[in-house]
Formats: sequence, structure tokens, C-alpha cells
Amino acid sequence: MAKGGLGSGLDFLFDDNAADVQVKKNVRMSEIEPNRNQPRKNFSEESIAALADSIKQYGILQPVLVRPMNSGYQIVAGERRWRAARMLGMDEIPVIIKELSDLETMQIALIENLQRENLNPIEEAMGYRDLMEQYGMTQESVSKTVGRSRSTVANSLRLLQLEDEILDLIEKNSITAGHAKALLSINNPELRVNTARKAARGMLTVRAIERIAAEEAELKPEPFEMDPETDSYFREVEIGLAEVLKRHVSVRYGQNKGTLTLDFYDKEDLTELCKIFTWY
Repeated sequence: MAKGGLGSGLDFLFDDNAADVQVKKNVRMSEIEPNRNQPRKNFSEESIAALADSIKQYGILQPVLVRPMNSGYQIVAGERRWRAARMLGMDEIPVIIKELSDLETMQIALIENLQRENLNPIEEAMGYRDLMEQYGMTQESVSKTVGRSRSTVANSLRLLQLEDEILDLIEKNSITAGHAKALLSINNPELRVNTARKAARGMLTVRAIERIAAEEAELKPEPFEMDPETDSYFREVEIGLAEVLKRHVSVRYGQNKGTLTLDFYDKEDLTELCKIFTWY
């Protein structure tokens, strides 16, 4: 990930257990609390256990970044180390204490997780949204702060437009971010949710969802007038071709001429379509 804004100069935060920072102070575990507003909501017990094994063998080589809060301290970066230390039953851990605002705390927590790629797509999107809604940041300023392109931030935020059931499937890794982006192209909410359910069962690839979205899109008919019998015939041709070719087909006829329109989805698909026609 390209580093920019707060992202540059924070490299010392992003190695789980690297000894490249001078320990500033040891603080009792009971004095430290996690940040409930941090973007990452889900922690893998397996990865925490693996980190605990590393700490048990080598100790905590990388201090946890905290800020003073009331009578104790709040974690800004390094919650995984804190959780691993708690798993080991440690009484105290090394920390770096720094005065930070709520905005700086949120920015650093988001950057830490993004650089480790620990966030699922929904946690990432919600982190961007929180920076914008809680602190009045724009997409441009968010992108500069976290070192991501503006289009990446915008596309991430679009995922939050999906239904709660779909968001839940993404968070559980039942469908990928690629599936989710393809689902955004489907306009009908019921079709979108049903398609997501099929994808979660392994029945649909990203490309298959893109085809469903393309087939849903209605082509505006030309202002041709056809009698009922002719119209019925062309409709049957549309249905038959669509069934065989597995794509949206449109037949329009009028004034002694007509058009046959077929959808294709990429170069590979067009090549396969051409092979069908040349074979016939």
C-alpha cells in the first residue's frame, strides 16, 4: 500500500513483534483498555494464539501505542499484542504513551489495520465512513490520510449501500469483495439478495453475477411497430437464443429491417461468441 499522510512515518507500528523501537514504559494490563471505536471489530483467535506463542518465546519486542485516558490508557495501535499478552496472563506490557486526539487515534487505528490488511471490506468501508461522518473529512482527505486512491475509498464506501444480509455475508467471508462489487450493479433488491445467497453457496462466480446484472438491464426498444403475430414470433426467437447463448438477446423489427442485439461481457466472452457463429 502506498503510504501518505499519517501513513508515512508510522512504519514502527505495523510489525506485530519487531524490535525496532525503544521501550518507553511498562504499564499494568489492568490500566489499559481497548478502543471500542477502532475500525477492526473481529479478531481471529487462531492468529492471536500464534502471536502469543511468538511473545512467549521472544517477549513483546514491539511496544503498544497508547494514549492517556481518565485514570488509565487507551490502545491506539497494537491491540493484537495486548490480546495475546492477556491470553498469556501477563501482568504488564511495554507501551509508548502519546497524547493524541480522537481524530488522530481513529486515523492511526485505521492505517494500522489497512497496512496489515487485517480489515474485512465492510470494516474498511465503515472506517472511511466514520472518518467522514464523525470528523467531517472528505473522500479526498481520507484517501490522502490512509494512502489509498480516491477511487478505492469511493468504491469501498459503495459497499455500504448493500442490504444488511449481504453485508453480513461479506463480513463472514461467505462472499468476496469482488462478488459484492458485482452485486452493486444489480438494481432489483430482491434479485440482489437472492444472487448473493447463491454466491455464498458457491453457485455463482463474480463473472456470473456480472452477467445477471447485464441481463437485468433493459435495453430501450426502438420505436418499431409490429403486429401481434410478428411480435410473438420475434419474442420467441429472443427467448430461444437467450436460452442457448446464456445472455440477454434483443430482436427489433420494423420498416422492412431489424436488429439483433447480443450482450457480451469481455474479450474472452466475445471470442467464444464469435466461435459459435463461425462454427454454425
